[in-house]
Parts: sequence; structure tokens; C-alpha cells
Amino acid sequence: MDGPTSSMRKRRRAGETLTYGLALFLGISMLAPFLWMLSTSLMNEFDVYQYPPRLLPLDPVWSNYPNALTAAPFARFFLNSTIMSLFIVCGHLFTAATAGYAFARLRFPGRDNVFILFLANLMVPVIVLLIPRFLLVNAMGWVDTYTGLIITELVSVWGIFLMRQYFLSIPRELEDAARIDGASEWQIFWRVALPLAKPALATVALFSFVETWKSFLWPLIVTRSMSMRPVEVGIAAFHSLYFSNWPYQMAAAVVAVIPILILFILTQRYFVRGIQLAGLKG
Repeated sequence: MDGPTSSMRKRRRAGETLTYGLALFLGISMLAPFLWMLSTSLMNEFDVYQYPPRLLPLDPVWSNYPNALTAAPFARFFLNSTIMSLFIVCGHLFTAATAGYAFARLRFPGRDNVFILFLANLMVPVIVLLIPRFLLVNAMGWVDTYTGLIITELVSVWGIFLMRQYFLSIPRELEDAARIDGASEWQIFWRVALPLAKPALATVALFSFVETWKSFLWPLIVTRSMSMRPVEVGIAAFHSLYFSNWPYQMAAAVVAVIPILILFILTQRYFVRGIQLAGLKG
């Protein structure tokens, strides 16, 4: 009896070791580009071109960060990205919560067909809609304005889908109890369903902020002046000015990633729980 049991334990340990090793390898692979970016940002301009290449700077050049951020109007870039991200995140949360609840709980003619049409938008490549969106924004006179950057981004189909799935997972008994107490449909949504959906809301906010903060193509098309460019477009313009100075470019890129890292750390608990609980219940 000891022989087979011991063999099974050894196989189990070997499987666990292989799993942990693979997870460690994947983790290092994903962190490697960021670590290289961080290391390069602290190098001298000419250290990058040495052979063999250095993995770590011998004498970290911390002045690369203030020098890079003052070589271009990065304060304005960050302000533009912050304003754009805050408005778009608020728009996504409002539209996703209200539309998701309507598709999950309210009954109206054609509800399922309308929801299918919403999901069909996920199959349309974003690049196909760029020209119609630009023509519409240009006709309204919103090119190179905050309105033009924000107005076409206020609805997230993915966010509506996620919130609908999450609202479907909430027991109806809680809502029925509120109706018995005389609560209206809006009160049920605001006081019962929405507080229970905080994990899903945090997930929508996190993904919305990350997607908006790193958006490049639409801001590049709809803005013309440097004073309206967000961070990603600003870094691209910065690259054209300092194409040979990789430490400056990497320093700017590291600073651009920091807000996303902070937001993920603050919302990680809600993010993980939201992904776990927002199942595909239909």
C-alpha cells in the first residue's frame, strides 16, 4: 500500500512543482519588459548602445526623469489624460450600471433582441468606426477639444454585458423584499442592486481607466495641437524628438504606467472578486 501511495505523492509533488515553475516563468516573462524599461530609464544615453548590453545601470541616472518630463509638456499631457479618463470612467459606470440592470431585471418589448444588437457591436473592429466618428465630431466642431475626446467613448458594451451578468447573479428575493416594503424600481436599483454590485463596478472602472489611459489611435486622430494631446500620443511625439535617447523615452513611459499600477493595487480586491462572481449566467 505504501508503494502506490508514495508514487502518487511523488507525481503530485512533481505536478505542483511543474505548475509553480511554469507560473513563475510566465510571471517573469510578463515582468521582464517593464523591468527592462525601468532599468533603461536609469541608464546613460550611450550605455544603451554598449555591447554586450547591460541589464542594470552601473551608475543610475535619476535626473533622466525630471529632464525627460520637462523636455516636453508632460504636465499638460497628464492633465488631458486625467480629465479624459475621469469623464469616460464615470460615463462607463453610469451607462453600464443602468443599462445592465435594465437588461437583467426590467421587462420591455424586444429586450433580448436589443441586447443581442449591443453584443454584435463587439464584433465590429474599432478602426472601421474611426472615420464615421471623426466626421461626426468634425461636423459638430469638436475636433481638438475635450468634448471630441470624450463624447464618443461614454458607452462601453463590454461594461454593459458585465454588469448585466452580475445583476443576474444577485438573488431576486432581495429585490422582492424591497418591493413588498414599497420601494420603487429606482430605489431597488439604487439602494439594493447597486451596493451589491461594487465588485463589478470596480472591475468596469479599472478596465475603463486602463483602456482610456493607454488609448492612442482615437486621440491621435481627433486632436491637432500639443496642448490637447493625452499621455500616449504625447509620448509618441516625444519619441520623434528624442528618437535616439532611449533613457528619456523609457523614463516618460515608466511615469505613464504609474497611475495604472496605483489604480490596480487599490482595486485589486474588487477586481478579482468581480471576475469570479460575474459569471456567464444567461
